[in-house]
Amino acid sequence: MVDLPNQVGPMCDWPQVQAVSGALVCLKHLSQHAQCHLATNAEDSSEAQIRKALVRAGLSDYITQIFCRENLGTGKTDKAYYPKIIKKLGVNTHQVTMVGDSLERDVLAPISAGLQAVWFNPSCHAYSQDVEVVKQLTCLIS
Repeated sequence: MVDLPNQVGPMCDWPQVQAVSGALVCLKHLSQHAQCHLATNAEDSSEAQIRKALVRAGLSDYITQIFCRENLGTGKTDKAYYPKIIKKLGVNTHQVTMVGDSLERDVLAPISAGLQAVWFNPSCHAYSQDVEVVKQLTCLIS
């Protein structure tokens, strides 16, 4: 989802809700081969509100579960965040790949919890870590 500037409150209530470029194509493809879940650090949205925003963006059909502060009791900056997701999913850490646009919260944190991770870095920010990087989400399916 695109985090639009100057918007506050739950995303589902924003005048415009927009999927990141390539997200729909990527999720359609990936969801045919694996379950796709959403792990978000949204502070002001409930799970139901996040689902409503996903519906508005046309992505909801491809997201199985949503993991957020409301249902985990913690945010991505907490070391327990990703282990709690793994426990709820009932899978091994090596079976999960996190894709996200924050190097620290979406890549380095899950890697330190034993997950695989891919940094969605469309702005080509410089980095020194040895991580998998994609500039476009559709690169995940090619």
